[in-house]
Amino acid sequence: MVRMMALSLGMGLAAGVASAQSTPDWSGFYIGGQIGNASVDTSLAGVDGSDVIGGLVAGYDLDLGTWVVGAGFDYDWSSTDLSGAATLEEVWRLKARAGYKVNQGLVYGVGGYADASTDTLGSDGGWFLGAGYEHRINDSFSIGGELLYHEFGNFNGTGIDVDATTIQIRAAFRF
Repeated sequence: MVRMMALSLGMGLAAGVASAQSTPDWSGFYIGGQIGNASVDTSLAGVDGSDVIGGLVAGYDLDLGTWVVGAGFDYDWSSTDLSGAATLEEVWRLKARAGYKVNQGLVYGVGGYADASTDTLGSDGGWFLGAGYEHRINDSFSIGGELLYHEFGNFNGTGIDVDATTIQIRAAFRF
């Protein structure tokens, strides 16, 4: 009898530890918004700028246990003045991400294709890399932050190289 009580108590403790260490299931679609800062530099001396950037995010994540992989799309608006030479008006990104689950959060790396549009220089494609953290508030809502480095070589054939760093906070509805 004492042995059965000890076994039962041990199983109960093990179940409590397992549930305390459980992480949310990240599989599914999400849609939300983000806002932050864009810092843009060019290969032209003195032509740079920094301003608010923000927009929409959408994507899909697949939970593989301890790891999560996903694909997404971001669309951001901005009015970042580049020393009067041009204004960054919008950036969109096709992204892939992979991350490691930590309790209710996800630490991840991200990269992909980006396209930037300006008022005078047109638009051009490039690449970006970055990292982020996302935290599940509940089954339907998450918040996080992301830091991205973008590079656009020979922007729209002008011979001007452009790089940008964005840091943004984001919130998403998950379904």
